[in-house]
Amino acid sequence: MVPEHGVFHASRAIPAPRPGAPQGGRPGRVYRWGVDSLKGHLLIAPAYLSDPNFSRAVVLMIQHDDGGAFGVILNRPTGRSIADVWREVRGKACDCHQEVHVGGPVAGPLVALHTEPALAEVPVVDGIYCTMSAEKIEEIVADDRKLVRFYAGYAGWGEGQLESELSTGSWLTTRAGADSVFRTPSPDLWSRATREASGADASRLRGGGAEPNDPSLN
Repeated sequence: MVPEHGVFHASRAIPAPRPGAPQGGRPGRVYRWGVDSLKGHLLIAPAYLSDPNFSRAVVLMIQHDDGGAFGVILNRPTGRSIADVWREVRGKACDCHQEVHVGGPVAGPLVALHTEPALAEVPVVDGIYCTMSAEKIEEIVADDRKLVRFYAGYAGWGEGQLESELSTGSWLTTRAGADSVFRTPSPDLWSRATREASGADASRLRGGGAEPNDPSLN
C-alpha cells in the first residue's frame, strides 16, 4: 500500500535545494572516489541492519550537504500504479501506469525520478532528474512513454546524522546510474548493488555468514 498521506502531502516539504541553487558538498570530508558528497550515489543497507524501515534497502541520494541529506528507497514497490491513485489525489483519471514505490518512512510530496531536462528541478546524476512540484508531475504523468519512477515518501537525515551512520558501517555505498534507477527489477536491486559495493565480501553481507547486530563491531 501507499503509506497514509504518502502522496502529495504538502504540509511536510522535502528539504530539497531550490532549482538553480548551489549544490554544495561537505567541505573537509572525502568519501570513496574522492567525492565530498554522496549525492548521486546509492546507500545499500547490509543484511544485518536491524531498522525495519531500511531492511535490505537501496537508497538513491538526491541531496547531501552540510545541512543534512535525503533520498528515496528504490526497491520498495507498492503494487499500485499512478493510474490507481491519481483519481484519489487529483479527482481525475490518467493514462500513466508506472508503479508507485515507497520512497521512505517520512511523508512528503510525490517524488519523480526521470530523464526529462525540461521538467527537472534537481539534477541527481548522469541525466537523471528529480521533480516534486505537482504541476510538473502532472506533465510527466500525461505521457506514459517517459522513462520515470514515482516514490511516495522519502528518507531523510539531519545535520551530521548520515555521517554518524556511515562511520559505524551502517551503509555500503556505490555510484548510481540509470540501470539501478530504471532498469534493474526491484527484487534484484539489493543483491546487485551489494555486489557492486562490497565485491568479494558480498556473500557475507547477503547473510551467508554470522554478522553482528551492532554494525560498529564490523
